[in-house]
Amino acid sequence: MVDWAKQRLDIKIKTVRRPLDAQGFVVLPRRWVVERSLSSIMRARRHCRDHERLPQVSESLITWASITLMTRRLTRKPARRSTRTPVAPVALAAAA
Repeated sequence: MVDWAKQRLDIKIKTVRRPLDAQGFVVLPRRWVVERSLSSIMRARRHCRDHERLPQVSESLITWASITLMTRRLTRKPARRSTRTPVAPVALAAAA
């Protein structure tokens, strides 16, 4: 698979592995990007089950879900920054 991607698509695939000394939950670098993308695509109703007969139909539905997601991200308003100044903990202690 890695050789195919290198030859046909000219991309480099890097596998993210758990550290050998890790115990319990460990945040892996950049893996969340793929998981977030897949979960966004799975939120589209028709992707929860595989009802399509042809793989081309599934591929086009995934493309459509990705276009919808990207359109939403591009058209949403940017987050507003708070104009309030943060209250220092010392001022809170003095007020109490």
